Amino acid sequence: MQQWKGEVKPDTLVATVPVVVNDSSQVSFLALGDSYTIGQSVNAADRFPIQTAKLLNQEKIECTQPDIIAVSGWTTGNLLGFLAETDPPKPVYDIVTLLIGVNNQYQNRPKDEYGREFLLLLNRAIQYAGNRKNRVIVLSIPDYSVTPFASHSDTALIAKEIDEFNAVNRSIAQQAGVQYLNVTGFTRLAANDPSLIAADGLHPSGAEYTVWAQALVPVIKAALQ
Repeated sequence: MQQWKGEVKPDTLVATVPVVVNDSSQVSFLALGDSYTIGQSVNAADRFPIQTAKLLNQEKIECTQPDIIAVSGWTTGNLLGFLAETDPPKPVYDIVTLLIGVNNQYQNRPKDEYGREFLLLLNRAIQYAGNRKNRVIVLSIPDYSVTPFASHSDTALIAKEIDEFNAVNRSIAQQAGVQYLNVTGFTRLAANDPSLIAADGLHPSGAEYTVWAQALVPVIKAALQ
């Protein structure tokens, strides 16, 4: 996988360009990310984008099967490298979510590098949403310090670094004018509720992803109005 090696100034946001609208009567959904988006260790039906689409359909908002571009272990650089070579299946989407960064933290990659690459990804997400910023939703990085996987690590340090990386993505999201959903607090409830952790002892369970989907639905409904 070819890594992206460019740079961008931290205050460089997507330029003002014409808005592109999806002509389909169905809501199209693109989810960008890593293992949390692809739903590592859960059934495909339990992935948060799939559960979100199902809930939207139950509320009479016809949503197509989400397109998911995500691989376990991907950093921001990996996702950028993939998108530099491969376009999403559709030219424009009604809803785009972006959740990535845990592997940057896990690999001890610099936060300033994360910020530069996350901004590039967010600009792409905005473009994929037809330059409708209100249709883009950034999800915060989950906190895996509460999982069995991290039990022999410095959990306080992991939680602190997750907060620091989330401060970066939240600031960039706010400056860009996109939606932001904090799911980190939801994941920390797993410290006292093992049902929220998948069988691999690291990733969220389907029940945890249900919480995310339920939180996403009102954000998406408001964006579509």
